[in-house]
Amino acid sequence: MEGTAAGAGGLDAVPALEIDPILDDRGTRIIVCCGSGGVGKTTTAAALGVRAAERGRRVVVLTIDPARRLAQSMGIDALDNTPRKVDGIKGSDGGELHAMMLDMKRTFDEIVEAHADPARARAILENPFYQSLSAGFAGTQEYMAMEKLGQLRARDEWDLIIVDTPPSRSALDFLDAPKRLGSFLDGKFIKLLMAPAKVGGRAGMKFLNVGMSMMSGTLGKLLGGQFLGDVQTFVAAMDTMFGGFRTRADATYRLLQAPGTAFLVVAAPERDALREAAYFVERLAAEGMPLAGLVLNRVHGSGAAGLSAERARAAAENLEEGRMGDRGPGKTGLRGVPATSSEPSHHATAADSSARPSSARPSAAPEAAPTADVTEEHGTDPDTDQDLARLTAGLLRLHAERMRVLAREQRTRDRFTALHPEVAVTEVAALPGDVHDLAGLRAIGERLSSPRGGS
Repeated sequence: MEGTAAGAGGLDAVPALEIDPILDDRGTRIIVCCGSGGVGKTTTAAALGVRAAERGRRVVVLTIDPARRLAQSMGIDALDNTPRKVDGIKGSDGGELHAMMLDMKRTFDEIVEAHADPARARAILENPFYQSLSAGFAGTQEYMAMEKLGQLRARDEWDLIIVDTPPSRSALDFLDAPKRLGSFLDGKFIKLLMAPAKVGGRAGMKFLNVGMSMMSGTLGKLLGGQFLGDVQTFVAAMDTMFGGFRTRADATYRLLQAPGTAFLVVAAPERDALREAAYFVERLAAEGMPLAGLVLNRVHGSGAAGLSAERARAAAENLEEGRMGDRGPGKTGLRGVPATSSEPSHHATAADSSARPSSARPSAAPEAAPTADVTEEHGTDPDTDQDLARLTAGLLRLHAERMRVLAREQRTRDRFTALHPEVAVTEVAALPGDVHDLAGLRAIGERLSSPRGGS
């Protein structure tokens, strides 16, 4: 039924997602927020960070999303690859909050500098192919996110790391980073490029030329000799580091599967967002990743959910058509002329009397007709009644539309819970405005931790 209030039915059949026990559990070391774009992942991650820090955790929030919302909401001018402390946190027991944004190239540079001698590191960093690779090669961002997460966890400076992932399905691409990296390093192309460096001299270049001739002629024309030389030099310099890349990526992947990690899927109560959420849930299950539950964000509610959309719309139509209005003599009493009647119109209904203030109802005493002064004082001017009727009808139509939204959100949510009844869910009520400061993040945190998210 269209006017059914949201919050009934589907949620009763699934477990409630309790956020505070997750934040308070010292065994929880990593929380990963994933979901499609525009559902509030960044805000959710930041709100979780604020709440956890103010409950005594030492927290760092890592965002992979290049948007600046996280920095702005935390009162920081800009975020970079270095964790920055957030001021204004009312932490207890040493609780602190730091925030950072992944700088893909800088993270790659740090790996090279940490795992190569100075001369080799300089050769790699100055290599044109490396500069292109580290600045935006497909898959590099996801792998570097894995590297940064592993670095933060290894430092042990923070006891909780919250990861805000990129939008859309690419949010889970970092799960594939170790596999893709392994395939890349073990692939024929890399082996082909590594062989000349191992053979050396003209024989090596002859081997390279023979090998490249085995590949498509089109590839050779597109890449060019100079580019192939840069790639060969890069591969030769990176040869001893490839094993370390794979080892660290595999270790971080296992870390994501460990009991100390909790994945939160964030979605809005909309069809496309919940379809993506279902994809994330299924993918995490397939990968053996620990899913904590679903955060259903920006859920609408109403304090008058007992009034259905149909009833509200019907009442609005009655008011607009005048069936519920006072059909008095117009302005006959405005200039001291007695009104011809003070009896209520035969069109008036019980719904009218409940919708209108008592001061606007017709007088039950016919002895004294109102004068102009009395009309203005007690608000029985028919024009005022008509304005009130129009205003009330408009509010009723707004309420009817709100109830339609609530019903649609409930149906969409219930389809998800029917498909995934094992997934714990919490709903977060929509705020009247955007979140742009710590106070707003605290408000979101309170809604996250309330029963069913305070919706």
